[in-house]
Amino acid sequence: MLRIALIGCGHIGTVHSYALGQLTRADLVDAAITSTFDPDRERAEKIAAHHGAVAHHDLGAALDDVDVAWICTWTAGHAAAVAAAVERNLAVFCEKPLAPTIEDCRAIADQLRGRPHQVGLVLRYAPVFAAFADAVASGRYGRPMTMVFRDDQYFPIQGMYGSTWRGDVTKAGGGTLIEHSIHDIDVMQWVLGPASTVRARTAETFGYPGIEDVASVAVDFASGVSGTLTSIWHQIMSRPSTRRLELFCEDAMLWTEDDYLGPLHVETSSGRDAIVASPPEWIDRLTIPEVFAKSVAAYAHPSKTFLDALTRDGAAAVGSPSVDDALSAHEVVEAAYRSAAADGAPQSVGSIAPR
Repeated sequence: MLRIALIGCGHIGTVHSYALGQLTRADLVDAAITSTFDPDRERAEKIAAHHGAVAHHDLGAALDDVDVAWICTWTAGHAAAVAAAVERNLAVFCEKPLAPTIEDCRAIADQLRGRPHQVGLVLRYAPVFAAFADAVASGRYGRPMTMVFRDDQYFPIQGMYGSTWRGDVTKAGGGTLIEHSIHDIDVMQWVLGPASTVRARTAETFGYPGIEDVASVAVDFASGVSGTLTSIWHQIMSRPSTRRLELFCEDAMLWTEDDYLGPLHVETSSGRDAIVASPPEWIDRLTIPEVFAKSVAAYAHPSKTFLDALTRDGAAAVGSPSVDDALSAHEVVEAAYRSAAADGAPQSVGSIAPR
Protein backbone atom coordinates (compact mmCIF):
# COMPACT_ATOMS: atom_id res chain seq x y z
CA MET A 1 0.00 0.00 0.00
CA LEU A 2 1.21 3.49 -0.88
CA ARG A 3 1.41 5.70 2.19
CA ILE A 4 0.45 9.33 1.51
CA ALA A 5 1.42 12.42 3.50
CA LEU A 6 -1.12 15.20 3.00
CA ILE A 7 0.80 18.47 3.34
CA GLY A 8 -1.60 21.39 3.76
CA CYS A 9 -5.05 20.83 5.23
CA GLY A 10 -6.95 23.96 4.20
CA HIS A 11 -9.69 24.16 1.57
CA ILE A 12 -7.96 22.37 -1.31
CA GLY A 13 -6.27 19.93 1.07
CA THR A 14 -9.70 19.01 2.41
CA VAL A 15 -10.97 18.46 -1.13
CA HIS A 16 -8.06 16.13 -1.88
CA SER A 17 -8.51 14.40 1.48
CA TYR A 18 -12.13 13.66 0.65
CA ALA A 19 -11.37 12.42 -2.88
CA LEU A 20 -8.49 10.22 -1.70
CA GLY A 21 -10.58 8.85 1.15
CA GLN A 22 -13.36 7.93 -1.26
CA LEU A 23 -10.92 6.12 -3.55
CA THR A 24 -9.38 4.23 -0.62
CA ARG A 25 -12.70 3.17 0.93
CA ALA A 26 -14.00 1.96 -2.42
CA ASP A 27 -10.81 -0.14 -2.92
CA LEU A 28 -10.13 1.76 -6.13
CA VAL A 29 -6.51 2.50 -5.18
CA ASP A 30 -3.92 0.66 -3.15
CA ALA A 31 -3.10 3.77 -1.14
CA ALA A 32 -4.19 5.75 1.91
CA ILE A 33 -3.40 8.95 3.78
CA THR A 34 -1.28 7.96 6.76
CA SER A 35 0.23 11.32 7.71
CA THR A 36 -0.85 14.98 7.74
CA PHE A 37 0.78 18.35 8.33
CA ASP A 38 -0.49 21.91 8.45
CA PRO A 39 0.81 24.97 10.34
CA ASP A 40 -2.65 24.97 11.93
CA ARG A 41 -2.32 21.78 14.00
CA GLU A 42 -6.08 21.57 14.57
CA ARG A 43 -6.73 21.33 10.83
CA ALA A 44 -4.11 18.61 10.45
CA GLU A 45 -5.63 16.66 13.33
CA LYS A 46 -9.14 16.97 11.94
CA ILE A 47 -8.19 15.48 8.58
CA ALA A 48 -5.95 12.85 10.17
CA ALA A 49 -8.89 11.63 12.23
CA HIS A 50 -10.90 10.93 9.07
CA HIS A 51 -8.18 8.60 7.78
CA GLY A 52 -6.83 7.02 10.93
CA ALA A 53 -3.64 8.95 10.16
CA VAL A 54 -1.10 10.76 12.34
CA ALA A 55 -1.01 14.56 12.49
CA HIS A 56 2.56 15.82 12.74
CA HIS A 57 3.98 18.98 14.25
CA ASP A 58 6.45 19.67 11.44
CA LEU A 59 6.89 19.04 7.72
CA GLY A 60 9.86 16.72 8.00
CA ALA A 61 8.19 14.40 10.46
CA ALA A 62 5.11 14.17 8.25
CA LEU A 63 7.24 13.08 5.29
CA ASP A 64 9.14 10.37 7.14
CA ASP A 65 7.86 6.81 6.58
CA VAL A 66 5.61 7.60 3.61
CA ASP A 67 5.83 6.96 -0.13
CA VAL A 68 4.04 9.99 -1.60
CA ALA A 69 3.96 13.68 -0.68
CA TRP A 70 0.58 15.21 -1.58
CA ILE A 71 1.32 18.96 -1.46
CA CYS A 72 -1.69 21.24 -0.96
CA THR A 73 -0.25 24.22 0.94
CA TRP A 74 -0.69 27.82 -0.12
CA THR A 75 1.39 28.54 -3.21
CA ALA A 76 4.43 29.96 -1.42
CA GLY A 77 4.70 26.77 0.66
CA HIS A 78 5.16 24.45 -2.32
CA ALA A 79 8.89 24.97 -2.78
CA ALA A 80 9.89 23.91 0.73
CA ALA A 81 7.54 20.92 0.68
CA VAL A 82 8.78 19.76 -2.73
CA ALA A 83 12.42 20.11 -1.63
CA ALA A 84 11.77 18.10 1.54
CA ALA A 85 9.97 15.39 -0.43
CA VAL A 86 12.71 15.18 -3.06
CA GLU A 87 15.33 14.94 -0.32
CA ARG A 88 13.50 11.81 0.91
CA ASN A 89 13.14 10.44 -2.63
CA LEU A 90 9.33 10.50 -2.47
CA ALA A 91 6.84 10.61 -5.31
CA VAL A 92 5.21 14.05 -5.41
CA PHE A 93 1.76 15.35 -6.22
CA CYS A 94 1.93 19.16 -6.20
CA GLU A 95 -1.06 21.45 -6.45
CA LYS A 96 -1.05 24.38 -8.83
CA PRO A 97 0.26 27.07 -9.09
CA LEU A 98 3.76 25.69 -8.66
CA ALA A 99 5.13 28.82 -6.94
CA PRO A 100 4.56 32.60 -6.68
CA THR A 101 7.50 33.50 -8.97
CA ILE A 102 8.63 32.12 -12.28
CA GLU A 103 12.12 31.58 -10.86
CA ASP A 104 10.74 29.33 -8.12
CA CYS A 105 8.53 27.53 -10.66
CA ARG A 106 11.60 26.72 -12.74
CA ALA A 107 13.47 25.53 -9.64
CA ILE A 108 10.60 23.19 -8.69
CA ALA A 109 10.51 21.88 -12.25
CA ASP A 110 14.23 21.11 -12.09
CA GLN A 111 13.69 19.13 -8.88
CA LEU A 112 10.70 17.12 -10.09
CA ARG A 113 11.75 16.42 -13.65
CA GLY A 114 12.79 12.79 -14.05
CA ARG A 115 11.11 11.50 -10.89
CA PRO A 116 7.50 10.32 -10.26
CA HIS A 117 5.30 13.39 -9.96
CA GLN A 118 2.07 15.00 -11.10
CA VAL A 119 0.71 18.55 -10.97
CA GLY A 120 -2.86 19.45 -10.02
CA LEU A 121 -4.00 20.95 -13.32
CA VAL A 122 -7.17 18.90 -13.10
CA LEU A 123 -8.96 20.31 -16.15
CA ARG A 124 -6.83 17.91 -18.21
CA TYR A 125 -9.14 15.20 -16.83
CA ALA A 126 -12.40 16.97 -17.71
CA PRO A 127 -14.08 14.96 -20.50
CA VAL A 128 -15.48 18.10 -22.12
CA PHE A 129 -12.02 19.65 -22.60
CA ALA A 130 -10.67 16.32 -23.82
CA ALA A 131 -13.42 16.49 -26.46
CA PHE A 132 -12.18 19.95 -27.51
CA ALA A 133 -8.62 18.63 -27.81
CA ASP A 134 -9.81 15.62 -29.79
CA ALA A 135 -11.87 17.79 -32.15
CA VAL A 136 -8.82 19.89 -33.04
CA ALA A 137 -6.42 16.94 -33.28
CA SER A 138 -8.79 14.97 -35.54
CA GLY A 139 -9.22 17.83 -38.02
CA ARG A 140 -12.84 16.84 -38.61
CA TYR A 141 -14.04 20.44 -38.30
CA GLY A 142 -11.18 21.96 -40.24
CA ARG A 143 -8.41 24.07 -38.82
CA PRO A 144 -8.98 26.01 -35.58
CA MET A 145 -9.34 29.76 -36.09
CA THR A 146 -9.76 31.34 -32.66
CA MET A 147 -10.63 30.52 -29.05
CA VAL A 148 -12.58 32.65 -26.57
CA PHE A 149 -12.34 31.70 -22.88
CA ARG A 150 -14.13 33.37 -19.96
CA ASP A 151 -13.54 32.26 -16.38
CA ASP A 152 -15.10 33.83 -13.30
CA GLN A 153 -15.73 33.22 -9.62
CA TYR A 154 -16.25 35.32 -6.53
CA PHE A 155 -13.10 36.58 -4.82
CA PRO A 156 -12.01 33.39 -3.00
CA ILE A 157 -10.91 34.92 0.31
CA GLN A 158 -14.51 34.37 1.40
CA GLY A 159 -17.43 31.97 1.04
CA MET A 160 -16.69 28.25 0.82
CA TYR A 161 -13.04 28.95 -0.01
CA GLY A 162 -12.24 31.27 2.89
CA SER A 163 -8.61 31.28 1.76
CA THR A 164 -7.44 34.60 3.19
CA TRP A 165 -3.92 33.92 1.89
CA ARG A 166 -5.21 34.50 -1.63
CA GLY A 167 -5.30 38.21 -0.79
CA ASP A 168 -1.57 38.19 0.10
CA VAL A 169 0.74 38.48 -2.90
CA THR A 170 3.70 37.05 -0.97
CA LYS A 171 1.79 33.78 -0.51
CA ALA A 172 -0.18 33.68 -3.75
CA GLY A 173 2.10 35.41 -6.26
CA GLY A 174 -0.84 37.18 -7.91
CA GLY A 175 -4.58 36.98 -8.34
CA THR A 176 -7.11 35.50 -10.69
CA LEU A 177 -4.66 34.83 -13.51
CA ILE A 178 -2.03 32.77 -11.70
CA GLU A 179 -4.29 31.29 -9.03
CA HIS A 180 -7.44 30.51 -11.02
CA SER A 181 -6.70 30.78 -14.73
CA ILE A 182 -3.44 28.85 -14.73
CA HIS A 183 -5.93 26.03 -15.44
CA ASP A 184 -7.33 27.90 -18.44
CA ILE A 185 -3.94 28.70 -19.94
CA ASP A 186 -3.07 25.01 -19.62
CA VAL A 187 -6.26 24.02 -21.46
CA MET A 188 -5.66 26.59 -24.21
CA GLN A 189 -2.17 25.21 -24.87
CA TRP A 190 -3.37 21.62 -24.58
CA VAL A 191 -5.93 22.25 -27.33
CA LEU A 192 -4.08 24.76 -29.54
CA GLY A 193 -0.40 24.07 -28.88
CA PRO A 194 2.28 26.34 -27.39
CA ALA A 195 1.70 30.08 -27.06
CA SER A 196 4.27 32.40 -28.62
CA THR A 197 3.21 35.97 -27.78
CA VAL A 198 0.95 37.49 -25.13
CA ARG A 199 -0.67 40.90 -24.62
CA ALA A 200 -2.49 41.58 -21.36
CA ARG A 201 -4.19 44.10 -19.12
CA THR A 202 -4.97 43.61 -15.45
CA ALA A 203 -6.85 45.53 -12.76
CA GLU A 204 -7.03 45.50 -8.94
CA THR A 205 -10.63 46.55 -8.39
CA PHE A 206 -10.89 45.49 -4.75
CA GLY A 207 -7.65 47.00 -3.50
CA TYR A 208 -5.41 44.03 -2.71
CA PRO A 209 -1.89 45.05 -3.82
CA GLY A 210 -0.48 42.69 -6.41
CA ILE A 211 -3.69 40.63 -6.51
CA GLU A 212 -5.38 41.32 -9.83
CA ASP A 213 -9.11 40.58 -9.95
CA VAL A 214 -9.44 41.18 -13.70
CA ALA A 215 -7.13 39.89 -16.40
CA SER A 216 -7.74 40.30 -20.14
CA VAL A 217 -5.23 38.29 -22.15
CA ALA A 218 -4.73 37.97 -25.90
CA VAL A 219 -2.64 34.98 -26.92
CA ASP A 220 -0.94 34.22 -30.24
CA PHE A 221 -0.05 30.57 -30.68
CA ALA A 222 2.92 29.18 -32.61
CA SER A 223 0.43 27.51 -34.98
CA GLY A 224 -0.86 30.94 -36.09
CA VAL A 225 -4.14 30.64 -34.17
CA SER A 226 -5.20 33.42 -31.79
CA GLY A 227 -7.20 33.31 -28.57
CA THR A 228 -8.44 35.46 -25.73
CA LEU A 229 -8.91 34.83 -22.02
CA THR A 230 -10.95 36.97 -19.64
CA SER A 231 -10.46 36.02 -15.99
CA ILE A 232 -12.49 37.69 -13.22
CA TRP A 233 -12.81 37.62 -9.44
CA HIS A 234 -16.04 39.47 -8.60
CA GLN A 235 -18.27 39.92 -5.56
CA ILE A 236 -21.40 38.09 -6.75
CA MET A 237 -21.54 35.60 -3.90
CA SER A 238 -24.51 33.70 -5.34
CA ARG A 239 -22.55 32.88 -8.50
CA PRO A 240 -20.48 29.68 -8.58
CA SER A 241 -17.16 29.28 -10.33
CA THR A 242 -18.00 29.18 -14.03
CA ARG A 243 -16.17 28.75 -17.32
CA ARG A 244 -17.33 29.31 -20.89
CA LEU A 245 -15.13 28.15 -23.74
CA GLU A 246 -15.80 28.83 -27.42
CA LEU A 247 -13.72 27.51 -30.30
CA PHE A 248 -14.26 28.51 -33.91
CA CYS A 249 -12.91 26.15 -36.55
CA GLU A 250 -13.22 26.46 -40.32
CA ASP A 251 -16.35 24.28 -40.40
CA ALA A 252 -17.81 24.42 -36.89
CA MET A 253 -18.27 26.43 -33.73
CA LEU A 254 -17.85 24.47 -30.49
CA TRP A 255 -18.71 25.71 -27.01
CA THR A 256 -19.43 24.66 -23.45
CA GLU A 257 -20.50 26.34 -20.22
CA ASP A 258 -19.62 23.38 -18.01
CA ASP A 259 -16.01 22.56 -17.17
CA TYR A 260 -16.37 18.83 -16.54
CA LEU A 261 -18.96 16.81 -18.51
CA GLY A 262 -20.28 19.52 -20.79
CA PRO A 263 -22.25 19.08 -22.94
CA LEU A 264 -20.00 20.11 -25.78
CA HIS A 265 -22.19 21.98 -28.24
CA VAL A 266 -21.24 21.74 -31.91
CA GLU A 267 -22.77 23.91 -34.64
CA THR A 268 -22.04 23.20 -38.30
CA SER A 269 -23.79 24.09 -41.55
CA SER A 270 -25.85 20.93 -41.04
CA GLY A 271 -27.25 22.06 -37.68
CA ARG A 272 -26.49 21.69 -33.99
CA ASP A 273 -25.48 18.74 -31.86
CA ALA A 274 -24.75 18.31 -28.15
CA ILE A 275 -22.17 15.78 -27.00
CA VAL A 276 -22.51 14.72 -23.37
CA ALA A 277 -19.40 13.08 -21.98
CA SER A 278 -19.43 10.39 -19.31
CA PRO A 279 -17.47 10.30 -16.06
CA PRO A 280 -15.22 7.30 -15.31
CA GLU A 281 -17.18 4.05 -14.93
CA TRP A 282 -15.86 3.53 -11.42
CA ILE A 283 -17.45 6.75 -10.16
CA ASP A 284 -20.55 4.78 -9.13
CA ARG A 285 -18.47 2.97 -6.52
CA LEU A 286 -17.91 6.18 -4.58
CA THR A 287 -20.32 6.80 -1.70
CA ILE A 288 -21.05 10.47 -2.31
CA PRO A 289 -24.25 12.47 -2.73
CA GLU A 290 -25.05 13.01 -6.40
CA VAL A 291 -24.80 16.77 -5.99
CA PHE A 292 -21.08 16.40 -5.17
CA ALA A 293 -20.27 13.67 -7.69
CA LYS A 294 -18.96 15.97 -10.42
CA SER A 295 -16.67 18.03 -8.20
CA VAL A 296 -15.28 14.94 -6.44
CA ALA A 297 -14.70 13.12 -9.73
CA ALA A 298 -12.73 16.12 -11.01
CA TYR A 299 -10.14 15.44 -8.28
CA ALA A 300 -10.55 11.70 -7.81
CA HIS A 301 -9.86 10.91 -11.47
CA PRO A 302 -6.37 12.48 -11.72
CA SER A 303 -5.53 11.20 -8.23
CA LYS A 304 -6.45 7.64 -9.15
CA THR A 305 -4.50 7.83 -12.40
CA PHE A 306 -1.33 8.95 -10.60
CA LEU A 307 -1.64 6.40 -7.79
CA ASP A 308 -2.34 3.60 -10.26
CA ALA A 309 0.81 4.56 -12.18
CA LEU A 310 2.86 4.54 -8.97
CA THR A 311 1.50 1.13 -7.97
CA ARG A 312 2.14 -0.28 -11.43
CA ASP A 313 5.44 1.38 -12.38
CA GLY A 314 7.04 2.52 -9.13
CA ALA A 315 9.98 4.87 -9.68
CA ALA A 316 9.35 4.75 -13.45
CA ALA A 317 5.83 6.18 -13.09
CA VAL A 318 5.03 9.26 -15.17
CA GLY A 319 2.12 11.43 -14.07
CA SER A 320 0.14 13.81 -16.24
CA PRO A 321 0.03 16.77 -16.28
CA SER A 322 3.77 16.94 -15.75
CA VAL A 323 5.80 19.72 -14.20
CA ASP A 324 6.79 20.79 -17.72
CA ASP A 325 3.12 21.16 -18.65
CA ALA A 326 2.67 23.33 -15.58
CA LEU A 327 5.83 25.33 -16.21
CA SER A 328 4.69 26.03 -19.76
CA ALA A 329 1.45 27.54 -18.42
CA HIS A 330 3.45 29.57 -15.89
CA GLU A 331 5.65 30.97 -18.66
CA VAL A 332 2.49 32.27 -20.39
CA VAL A 333 1.21 33.80 -17.14
CA GLU A 334 4.59 35.42 -16.53
CA ALA A 335 4.56 36.91 -20.03
CA ALA A 336 1.04 38.23 -19.38
CA TYR A 337 2.15 39.95 -16.17
CA ARG A 338 5.12 41.48 -18.01
CA SER A 339 2.79 42.72 -20.72
CA ALA A 340 0.37 44.25 -18.21
CA ALA A 341 3.28 46.03 -16.50
CA ALA A 342 4.33 47.36 -19.93
CA ASP A 343 0.91 48.86 -20.66
CA GLY A 344 -0.21 45.93 -22.79
CA ALA A 345 2.88 45.67 -25.00
CA PRO A 346 3.32 42.21 -26.55
CA GLN A 347 5.70 39.84 -24.74
CA SER A 348 7.30 36.64 -25.94
CA VAL A 349 6.59 33.45 -24.01
CA GLY A 350 9.40 31.30 -22.53
CA SER A 351 10.75 28.33 -24.40
CA ILE A 352 9.17 25.44 -22.42
CA ALA A 353 6.64 23.68 -24.66
CA PRO A 354 3.72 21.64 -23.26
CA ARG A 355 3.39 17.93 -23.90
